[in-house]
Amino acid sequence: MRPATRLTRVRRTRPLALLAVLLLAACGTETADARVGARGPSAVGEASPAEVDGVSITRVHTKAGTGEPERVEFEIANRGSEAMTYTVAFQVRTPSGEVLSSPETAVESVPAGRTVPAEIDIAEPMARGDGADVQVGKVRSVPADEAPSTGGPCPPTGVRLYADRGDAAMGLRVVGLHLENCGTGVLRLDGYPRLQLLDEDHEVVTGIRIHRGGAAIASGTGADAPPRALALRPGERASTQLVWRNTVLAGEAVNAPYVRVWAKPGAAPVTVTPELDLGTTGELGVGAWQQPPA
Repeated sequence: MRPATRLTRVRRTRPLALLAVLLLAACGTETADARVGARGPSAVGEASPAEVDGVSITRVHTKAGTGEPERVEFEIANRGSEAMTYTVAFQVRTPSGEVLSSPETAVESVPAGRTVPAEIDIAEPMARGDGADVQVGKVRSVPADEAPSTGGPCPPTGVRLYADRGDAAMGLRVVGLHLENCGTGVLRLDGYPRLQLLDEDHEVVTGIRIHRGGAAIASGTGADAPPRALALRPGERASTQLVWRNTVLAGEAVNAPYVRVWAKPGAAPVTVTPELDLGTTGELGVGAWQQPPA
């Protein structure tokens, strides 16, 4: 996926437009367009021509009289062949380029071939400089029927599965996979999840050796416990870890933002986004499912 390279400029209203600002204040907010690279006050209602992986900003709502963005309207164009769930991260920057915040939102089940509107509240006090820039940052998308779930209604599979944000230190990465039986029957696990690594274009990444356990990568990560049979009753949970290093030596670095996870043979896959930056190591460790202590 290509990173955003052009910014959406939101400026404070200049003195010549003071009367307009006073009139808008009565309505509570001032609305600016999302014209990329605009340097002066923006006309209301114009759409942005910029797009990042199907996502484009259509309008930025600003606080009256300040030019500080507080809500962003955007569109997602799904040009694929199946419904997708999107996670979109924005960046709010000062005019000098300092990142003030990276608000993120999820848009579920965008139908294939459709463009849908969405919005996100920025709610970031600027209190510095002359306005702020808003841009689309990173966009991730997974098949809607494989989207991870952390809460809400139980998926039709009866299982919730998701990845946490992980820990990183001195090039070592550890990301947890978490599973909950939210169905009505007993869920039996015995061993390791099956993994399939995908690149930014959702193509399968080959040539990576997946180790059972984390010891081949590093010790003390929690991914070295031996596998054992688990019988999860409704409401019970299990977890495991993905372990890797981002060391870069000779060769081409490998990045695999997506991982399809099968909790056990025959289970429905779930696609998580642990952002694997494997460097040139060519290795990934995965632990066995473990139930937390009672």
